[in-house]
Amino acid sequence: MKLAKMLQGEGIALSSETIEKLMRFSDLLHEWNKVHNLTGARTVEAIYANIIDALYPLNFIDIPKDMLDVGTGAGFPGLVLAISLPQTDVVLSEPLKKRVAFLKYACIDLGITNVKVEAKRVETITHTPFELITSRAVTNTKLLLELTGTVSDAHTQYLFYKGSRVFDEVEGLASHLTYEIVQKEMRNYLYMKGKECS
Repeated sequence: MKLAKMLQGEGIALSSETIEKLMRFSDLLHEWNKVHNLTGARTVEAIYANIIDALYPLNFIDIPKDMLDVGTGAGFPGLVLAISLPQTDVVLSEPLKKRVAFLKYACIDLGITNVKVEAKRVETITHTPFELITSRAVTNTKLLLELTGTVSDAHTQYLFYKGSRVFDEVEGLASHLTYEIVQKEMRNYLYMKGKECS
């Protein structure tokens, strides 16, 4: 089981049932991607690499009771985190119909019951403040914070999957946010906590 070895190598401990679900998700995405062009990850191995990228922050974040993923796309990181955190209620925000169709199909196929797929832009979602808001490759940090303003509060934490521009983006962050940047190869994980969390 290549994925199991990859997870173990990164210190990510998951049950064998969860790993099987992640492998099934990979197979589903690989098949759908041939027709619908959902992600740039063209091989199962590339999808596995994206799974590791999505799950690596489990090594340092607080596990939330509920979570919002902004612009989930083909499932990274939101659906992958949802599979791995079955006790966390997860809302996936994704406006593109073909991606929404895949996310909903994957949830049914995999028997995932802790996910709600919202086929809309994040700024139109109504919900009580989330404990954690995540996003990968959607927009800059300042705009993400603005777009999620109505579904966050002083207790909300943020996990944004960033590239090298993150260092410029954090310069103008609100003073009440404390943050750390965890670097892994080309990825910078921006983990922010509100004033009530720090």
